[in-house]
Amino acid sequence: MKNGVFKIVLLCFMFLSLNTSLKAAYIFIPMDHESQTNHLKAYGITYWVLENGLEAYWLLNYQGGSFAFKHNELIEAECKVRGVKYKVIADAKFIGIREEIADPEMNQEVIKLEKAPKIAVYTPSFNSKGEQIQPWDDAVTLVLTYAEIPYDQVYDREVLEDKLAEYDWLHLHHEDFTGQYGKFYASQGNKPWYRENQRRMEDLAKGLGFEKVSQLKLAVVKKIKEYVSGGGFMFAMCSATDTYDIALAAEGLDICHQVYDGDSADKTAQEKLDMDQTFAFKDFKLRTNHLEYEFSTIDHRKRNIKADNDYFTLFDFSAKWDPVPTMLTQNHTRTVKGFMGQTTAYEKSMIKSEVLVMGETKSINEARYIHGEYGFGQWTFYGGHDPEDYRHYVGDPETDLNLHPTSPGYRLILNNVLFPAAKKKKRKT
Repeated sequence: MKNGVFKIVLLCFMFLSLNTSLKAAYIFIPMDHESQTNHLKAYGITYWVLENGLEAYWLLNYQGGSFAFKHNELIEAECKVRGVKYKVIADAKFIGIREEIADPEMNQEVIKLEKAPKIAVYTPSFNSKGEQIQPWDDAVTLVLTYAEIPYDQVYDREVLEDKLAEYDWLHLHHEDFTGQYGKFYASQGNKPWYRENQRRMEDLAKGLGFEKVSQLKLAVVKKIKEYVSGGGFMFAMCSATDTYDIALAAEGLDICHQVYDGDSADKTAQEKLDMDQTFAFKDFKLRTNHLEYEFSTIDHRKRNIKADNDYFTLFDFSAKWDPVPTMLTQNHTRTVKGFMGQTTAYEKSMIKSEVLVMGETKSINEARYIHGEYGFGQWTFYGGHDPEDYRHYVGDPETDLNLHPTSPGYRLILNNVLFPAAKKKKRKT
């Protein structure tokens, strides 16, 4: 009888001990090259945790920028479903990791993530699935979908109606903010998709009260500038980066050839550009030939480098003193495979001194990945079209990220998606 009672007490004690240890445990998601087999979905897990009102920890420079959360069986199950490698570690182990990271000699930091940022992608409504007018994909929407991170689509009407205030993070799809339709006229001007895209954009501009598409786009970039100034986070790739700044600098000027807007461009526009209005670039020259597939001298074209040797290097920042650029450059490698785009990279001499270069190809003196602040907000420009498609052509099939779950180039995009969760933002009133 006594033995039976003893066994029951022992079993109860073991159950309570196990339950207590599980409650005190953490789920640790390593992000180094050796341990993780799906880096991209790991970001989706972290976003999912935040979306469900739980806290997350980003361990900067620790095993490739790992993540940790208090143990929860639902999180563990979600990791298994999404194919993300993880470990369940005891509370004491996590405390030890934090103590190791806190060492002043270690270039590491623990960042607490508090709230899932609400995400918007600026892209035409007629560019959604089922009605793909523009014949190209977008790396950001591809990776958001793959990582299972939700987002809303917005476009010119929503921007002008001040709907951006509802969002924490905004991505600019491959837009041409100068009103020149990507300068595809020479190669695509007679294609049905090009003509249909131009017709729809002209109808949209008129419907919103503008005579020209370029005037509509100027109003949009100014609204986005207000959004960033008020505390928003803006991210852009490829042509959405340089054309954004060109549009700001060219306010009030006609820089479009008549094939784009029906009248001649201002031949003196170059001398009238206002570089003080731009986020990132200065001293650039416009490319006004309507048959040239280029907007300005911002895009670094003297790229004497072969595809097999095209890599760029991420800078190392102080995790404890410069947490934002450290978050934005988290990766399991410091060397990232390069990739082309209409705007591939940035001529260094045309980048403003206050802009932070986070990735460069030093051998050919170009910047690939840059960041800055404006007002209470921040922006990031990333050169190139698709990190896993070296030379993406119009009409090429979209990248299947199931084949690239550990992509370092795509990780940089997801760093930008997640980092707004690390701080509470106050907007200007």
